[in-house]
Amino acid sequence: DAYEMAYRLQTSAPELMDLSSEPVEVLEMYGIKDVHESSYARNCLLARRLAERGVRFVQLFHEVWDQHGDLTGGVTRNAAATDQASAALVKDLKQRGLLDETLVHWGGEMGRLPVIQNDAGVAKQGRDHNTYGFSMWLAGGGLKGGMTYGETDDFGHHAVKDKVSHSDYHATLMHLFGLDAERLTFTRNGAPQTLIDGQENRVVKEIIA
Repeated sequence: DAYEMAYRLQTSAPELMDLSSEPVEVLEMYGIKDVHESSYARNCLLARRLAERGVRFVQLFHEVWDQHGDLTGGVTRNAAATDQASAALVKDLKQRGLLDETLVHWGGEMGRLPVIQNDAGVAKQGRDHNTYGFSMWLAGGGLKGGMTYGETDDFGHHAVKDKVSHSDYHATLMHLFGLDAERLTFTRNGAPQTLIDGQENRVVKEIIA
């Protein structure tokens, strides 16, 4: 079975990666100007094609969001590269009937502090890491749409209402996948371990449809 799967992966890859069959309006929706040029937009379209073919987990990566300097310029460039394509992926999955069974997550491991980091000079001020209050967005996969959950203080420094810890988040994702975060284990350093590693957790039912 492993050999057969490896064979099918290799033989199906060329067709999967060839975007020439995609309609012009789809390419324009994602913001793809050249189907042969590597870009975040192209990767978003590939993600949809992978989901269509039953691939269970797809991860996209976009660099660099670590703006210790030049926050304004960095975020402007990143938003220009990701906003249209990310929205197009969600829209495309929905119009093809795939969004209800696909969970789309956008986020990172931290946010940015609301105070200036001036290491790069006044002209290119940045922000340091903030693990106390930051946001991410989710779509599809059994979630309510069009809502926000949780609040920070007035400065955006730390969460003050409806806090969600990383273990809460993991437990919620596992629940949406039909798994029990307390029971699913993996081996680490020769010993069984759960994703939440014994930490307090809860499924955030308020965001589940």
